This record gives sequence, structure tokens and C-alpha cells, in this order.
Amino acid sequence: MNVLFIVSDDLRDTLGCYGNTAVKTPNIDRLAARGVRFERAYVQYPVCNPSRCSFLTGLRCEQTGVVDNRTRLRTKLPDVVTMPQALRQRGWHAAGYGKIFHLGGGTEEQRALWLDLPASWDEAKVFRPTPEGRVIEGRNLTGGKLPWCQWGATAGGDDDQPDGLNALHAIRAMEEQTAAGRPWFVGAGFHRPHDPFLSPKAYFDLYPPGSLRLYRDPADMTPAPPLAMPGGGFQTAFDAFTDQERMEFLRAYYAGVSFMDAQVGRLLDALDRLRLWERTLVIFAGDNGYHHNERNWWNKNTLFERSCRVPLVVAAPGGARGAVCRGLVEFVDLFPTVADYCGVPLPHGMAGIPLRSLLEQPSEPGKEAAFTLVTRGLNYGQSVRTERWRLSRWSDGAIELYDEQNDPQETHDLAGQPGFAQQVTALTALLDRLPKPAIEARR
Repeated sequence: MNVLFIVSDDLRDTLGCYGNTAVKTPNIDRLAARGVRFERAYVQYPVCNPSRCSFLTGLRCEQTGVVDNRTRLRTKLPDVVTMPQALRQRGWHAAGYGKIFHLGGGTEEQRALWLDLPASWDEAKVFRPTPEGRVIEGRNLTGGKLPWCQWGATAGGDDDQPDGLNALHAIRAMEEQTAAGRPWFVGAGFHRPHDPFLSPKAYFDLYPPGSLRLYRDPADMTPAPPLAMPGGGFQTAFDAFTDQERMEFLRAYYAGVSFMDAQVGRLLDALDRLRLWERTLVIFAGDNGYHHNERNWWNKNTLFERSCRVPLVVAAPGGARGAVCRGLVEFVDLFPTVADYCGVPLPHGMAGIPLRSLLEQPSEPGKEAAFTLVTRGLNYGQSVRTERWRLSRWSDGAIELYDEQNDPQETHDLAGQPGFAQQVTALTALLDRLPKPAIEARR
């Protein structure tokens, strides 16, 4: 069994197959038509590095100890076996292009450590834009206060941008290893729609100014704990956005989604051409969700549904086609699923379980609950999502409770309201099953 593992950075459910009629994502939609779309899939931390360290090891962030974008996985767990590594050790060719593990800067040696070379991969590469892929239109939406908060329409074609080159090299690896008769694990890590929001101009042209609508919170929304570290500047910058800036942000995000979707289409075309669908497990996932003006937030790193819930589409040989699974699943389930389909033993105890039963019978129930962690300095929150409820408990004592059935945008906190004590008690009991995060030792 081959594995094509596609990860899109900072992707919320801005996809046609998830019911968004404004976005143009024909390729991910056609993947969903030949596989299973998971309606309720949750990451274990809503930020890039902790999330990826979690799903690449099958361990919760409370177990990995990675809760920020500065800590490499191997500094916490030097001997852990990752998803591609487990297959590589048993004869698969493992190749990763772009952002599968979180990417750090520094020297070439330091970048290789962030890529987890040579432990996880036979080959891993990241790319820079070509000179032809220069920005020809755009601006910073915060006047430079948040340097990454920039959008830009670029010249050149798809392969003048890193994501186009990721697709190009992933296809070459699939072709070469298939021709050699060797099973492969290919990771295609697309940076879009992550900031800075740079995509070829053709994808911006798909969304003319005025073609998108902006979400607005209700006037009677209840307050919530801070969405970022105090004094960090994020909320201050977002509060200063004009509606024009909000719409520019939204348009640039949508352009990035369509650019990424086009690269996914190239990978799917290669599977068609090489006739590999019957022996390839294809996983498409976002690494964390994202807010688009909910609580005037334009980022991730919260314990709300928009940040914790992510797209997950899986096409498995022998699995259901064009189906929707509404049961709860977690991203710690991905590694056990890959191991199950490839017939390799799990290298260590996993926090997740294989998804094969749901891929074959999507109407079956999922998990009782899904869990997500986030930190704010020495304060941290652990959140539990069940079929109907989300409860978030913070280490400073704050508790939030939302009724996902009647309040899917989580605008009314019920934790302190009469009549909900039973729900709070039952859901906090589920959180009590979790290990304490490593940050607890520093408190």
C-alpha cells in the first residue's frame, strides 16, 4: 500500500465539499467524491508545530510536550518513531516536500533537523519562489505591525511558487518509486492558505472584490477568555481592521485555498495516470482551523470550533466512496490508520485508533469525545468536544460551555447559566482522563 499524505496549512472548512458555495475547490471536492469526508475531525493543538508533532507520532500534545512553534519534536522525544519513519523502516521510500513537519529557520543543518532528516525521510525538501514569482500587487494589512499579515498576487505560474514545486516533486517521487516497484510514502505539505497570503494572480482573479461575504458576530455574544497572550499585539491589530482590510484578508485566504486545491488536483491526476488508486491510501488534512472574523479574530490558537475542527478527507482502497462520516475523530487517529492499511506494527502506544471501520462504514458512530489543548504562557486550556457540547477548562479556573447543536458559532457561553451544571460535571470528568500538560510542572 502506498500512502499519499497531503497537508494544507491553516485550512478551515473553506471547501466546496464542506458546503462552502463561494470557494472554488473542484479537486478536493472530487477527492471527497471518491472517499470519505469527515465532518467532525479535530486536531489536538490548534497551531502548526504542536499539531504536526501530535499527528505524526499518534500522541497527544500532553504526551509529546510540544506546545509551541519553537520546540522541535526530537528535543522532547529523541527516540520516537514518526509516521513516515515507521514505514521507511520496513521498506517504504519516504519522501516529504514542503511543510509536513513544522519548518524552522537557521543553518542548513538546523533546517534539516526541523525536517527530521534523516530519521523520517529518504528525501525531504522545501522550496523558495523563483525570481519569476515576484509579488506584483498587495500590501501589509496591519501597516507592518504584524509582518506576516501580508497579501500578494504574484507573477509567473504555479511552479514559480513553493507549493507548485511541492506538487511537482511529489509527482516525480510517485512516478520514480512506482517505476522501481517500491512502495512509497509521499508527503505533500502545502503552505497555502497560511500567511503571508501569496498566490499567483490568477487565483485572486477567481474572487473579484465584492464577491465574498463577511461573517458578523451577534450583538449579544458573551465574552470569552483572551484569544492570545496579553500584549502580543494580535488582538490590537485585528481590532483596528477596517472592513476593507477584512475583505482583503478574506479574499487572499480564498485565493490561497484555490491555489492549494489546484496543486492537489495535480497529485490526483498523477494517481489517475499511474493507475494507483487501488493500492494507495490518500489522506488530505488541514493542520489546524482558522477564524474569519469570529470574535474579530483572524488567526488560529483558540479552543473554539473554528480553530480546533479541520477538514479531513480520506480515500482508502476498499473504503466507501462519496460518503460523509459525522462521528467524532481525532488527528491522533491518523498514524494508527496508516499503520493498519499498510500492515506495519505500531512502534509505540498510540492515543488514537484506526479509522478503517469508519472508512468502510461511515454511518457508524465515532468517538465519545475529541480533545484539544492550547497554552497561554503558564495558563493552559483543555477542551472536550462531544456530539452536542464543547467544554473548555482553563488552568486559572475559567470554564466555557457551548451547545454545538443550537449555537454552532459558540456565541453564548452556558457554563454559568442555571440548568447546565450536569453537563459541566460530566464534561469535566472527561477532561480529568487526560494527562496534565508538561506546562503544569512549571506552574
